[in-house]
Amino acid sequence: MKNKHRNRFKKRLFEAIRSILPVTGLVLVLALIYVPMSSDLLIKFVIGSGFLIIGMTLFTLGADIAMTPMGNILGEYIAKKRLRFIAVMGVVLGFIITVTEPGLQVLAHLADDIPTVILIVTVAVGVGVFLAFSFLREVRHLSFKYVLLIFYSLLFIMALFVPKNFLSIAFDSGGATTGAMTVPFIMALGVGIAHTQKRRKSGSNDDNFGLIAICSIGPILTVMILGLLYTSDGESDYAVLIEGAVDKSLWSEYSSTFVEYLSETFILLAPIAIFFVVFNMFALKIPQKKLLRIFKGLIYTFAGLVFFLTGANAGFLPAGSVIGKSLANSGHSWFLVAAGMAFGYLIISAEPAVPVLIQQVVDITRGAVSYKAFKLSLSVGVALAIGISMLRVVTGLHIMWILLPGYIISVGLAFVVPKIYTSIAFDSGGVVSGPLSSAFLLPLAIGASDSLGGNVVNDAFGLIAMVAMTPLVTVQVMGLYVTFIKRRTGKEQ
Repeated sequence: MKNKHRNRFKKRLFEAIRSILPVTGLVLVLALIYVPMSSDLLIKFVIGSGFLIIGMTLFTLGADIAMTPMGNILGEYIAKKRLRFIAVMGVVLGFIITVTEPGLQVLAHLADDIPTVILIVTVAVGVGVFLAFSFLREVRHLSFKYVLLIFYSLLFIMALFVPKNFLSIAFDSGGATTGAMTVPFIMALGVGIAHTQKRRKSGSNDDNFGLIAICSIGPILTVMILGLLYTSDGESDYAVLIEGAVDKSLWSEYSSTFVEYLSETFILLAPIAIFFVVFNMFALKIPQKKLLRIFKGLIYTFAGLVFFLTGANAGFLPAGSVIGKSLANSGHSWFLVAAGMAFGYLIISAEPAVPVLIQQVVDITRGAVSYKAFKLSLSVGVALAIGISMLRVVTGLHIMWILLPGYIISVGLAFVVPKIYTSIAFDSGGVVSGPLSSAFLLPLAIGASDSLGGNVVNDAFGLIAMVAMTPLVTVQVMGLYVTFIKRRTGKEQ
């Protein structure tokens, strides 16, 4: 057992190193030949890379041992109950897990126009309500593509009435919400429910996916409603929020950030642990040995999140801002776009929830979707997203001119692509827009927009929304290609 645990740890450590080093290398190359960065900031960044490696290793290990089993157990239990119970549990679990999401914490800190607590609670309510709807969709077997068509139509109609400075943050909220904490848990819930449905001979592999996609819609809708009700003064200086991290000394930045996330992560994870213990006492009755193993995994998850968030906020966030400013001041807009695409292509591997999604996709489809092909489609999608986002920073193009046709194409593809690829694609959009996108890529855009004298709210925010949208197209295009190859091969045979 110890050897198995040691081998799993080594595997996760190797995956984390392989994921983080390419981004680190690109930043160091830029710092050496193109972007002037102080030695203190470079050391912060390198230490941050080490923290991310440790954090990602421990977090993914914790997801294996705790988050995935917890989700599977709860999903199987919930699916056997009445619809009213399923709906209530969806709202409760969705709310509890969302407030722990690190990507949302980073976005709420940067979106200083809206009080942090108000934004987090609004987003958590949206996820809770739509997770409940996702459960009911699985149980009632509602068509995924028609659900997408109805809700995205509603979102874009509402966008006509929502204040402009809320639109980008609303769509960003949908992406930032489904990240490191929510993805393993919600996907495991979906698998648990789907397994129960299969045993009743009423489910399929398609039912394992789609929960994350629908949960991503909820926050967009609730933040839009908030925009209709809440008046912002619009006076926040987003660049100042990041400059504080750039100017702090190495020791001051890391010590204060580590202590901050140590307490915050404990407070955020405690409700999940308490809920599971109480629910187990009265309903689940899990054997003590298995319960202790889950709590061991929660400790790994806790430690991983603390290290990951500290590294992302103390090391990557200030570096992203400085790089964005330097590239914008270079006078070569094309280089800002090209560098953004390179970061987008590489950073997908560093998002902690991505390996969890890819592994579940490979396992559930029994290799029909290959690891390399799926990861390539995600990387290409995110690279395109960051390139488009940097074009928006340079040109000031309104976000709806990109999101509207992008989602029309995505939902349109859902009617011609096999269902399994559509569900995976829309889940992928939520997964790739995780905490590192919020802590590195968004500050990159904010720094560039501030240097160019643009409107940060309208031009820089929306980047996470772009990251969440483009994989919807690239993964479905991959599905079309795979389907075409299979049909052609079948005819030849």
